[in-house]
Amino acid sequence: MSASLLSLLFAVALILSLALKFWLSSRQMRHVMQHRDRVPEPFSSKVPLDAHQKAADYTVARGRFGLLALAWDSTLLLGWTLLGGLGLLNAWVYGWAAEPLGMLGYQLALLAVFALIGMVLELPFELWNTFRIEQQFGFNRMTLRLFFADMAKSLLVGALIGLPIAALILWLMQAAGPWWWLWAWSAWMGFNLLILVLYPTVIAPLFNKFQPLADEALKARVEGLMARCGFASKGLFVMDGSRRSGHGNAYFTGLGAAKRVVFFDTLLERLAPGEVEAVLAHELGHFKHKHVLKRMVSMFALSLAGFALLGWLTTQMGFYLGLGVQPNLAAPNNAIALLLFMLALPVFGFFFTPLGSRLSRKHEFEADAYARAQSSGADLASALLKLHEDNAGTLTPDPVFARFYYSHPPASERLAALQAR
Repeated sequence: MSASLLSLLFAVALILSLALKFWLSSRQMRHVMQHRDRVPEPFSSKVPLDAHQKAADYTVARGRFGLLALAWDSTLLLGWTLLGGLGLLNAWVYGWAAEPLGMLGYQLALLAVFALIGMVLELPFELWNTFRIEQQFGFNRMTLRLFFADMAKSLLVGALIGLPIAALILWLMQAAGPWWWLWAWSAWMGFNLLILVLYPTVIAPLFNKFQPLADEALKARVEGLMARCGFASKGLFVMDGSRRSGHGNAYFTGLGAAKRVVFFDTLLERLAPGEVEAVLAHELGHFKHKHVLKRMVSMFALSLAGFALLGWLTTQMGFYLGLGVQPNLAAPNNAIALLLFMLALPVFGFFFTPLGSRLSRKHEFEADAYARAQSSGADLASALLKLHEDNAGTLTPDPVFARFYYSHPPASERLAALQAR
């Protein structure tokens, strides 16, 4: 692979993706503001004007913040790659870590230092998003103390979980021969499945409290729904989401018969029992249509292709030079290859975003149809409107922006589909 060709392709892809992101975001903000002063006709009797305007203002505020964050992230990406930042960091870490820690220890140190620097550089944006934007619109309920406590826990969990799998993959890259990427992919898939098993009972409780659903009437209703749908779970739990945010949600977690149903307390505070049942029926629809399994299989296939590509790129000197790094001559370059791959892949992968978004919207329509068959379509429609209002979701997104990014159909399309059925 030619280094100059890769540099050119990377620069062109970065510029095009930036231009497209700015154009789409500008369209979205302009479209939302043009429709700010009037609730769309299908919602005029159900959504107050002040709630509609709050959603518009929230969307625009997040859009402007997103553009600023995009500019910052793109600057960092250029700095790490074509401007040689990762090469400088590698030389510095190698200088103090290679001899006392050995080659594997030096590479782990490079990954860890890179992650720490990235976290520090993103910290001002996370603080501004949480304590300025979310606070301004009444969603943030987190204190600074809780914010930094969560950060400390995340660092600890990341170190305890991330360093061992990183060490295993680096070792396989060095010791498993030309087919190392196949073994590394197998290890990565096993790691992801292990996380799915551990997350509900080991990781999530580090950050939130989970209490069994205490409302016996709602519990009976939910269990009746799951029995009708042939769905087994290890329990119904309520999570203290209100401790951090005013946003509401519900989700399944875990694998197989060990799956848990989790409701945010904010969701239960806002929705009526029939609406809760309809939201849960929607989530059950994803399992009934095997959307979760299909996504896992797709993730396995894409990650296999990614590891195979990385396996080839690690043998190409132009891969390193083309992205601004002078490879090590007396030490392995595996950690550098991992970092360059993680930095460059999203730039090229961004252009496939509409394909994933379209498939996700199709799955949402199918889950809505299943929920309507198993519960009440009117309750589901009512719940969707309440969640849109509570989460300040705009009812008037730009159609092009929505087609490109939205993983869920716009509210108008979802409600129209429910009514048509």
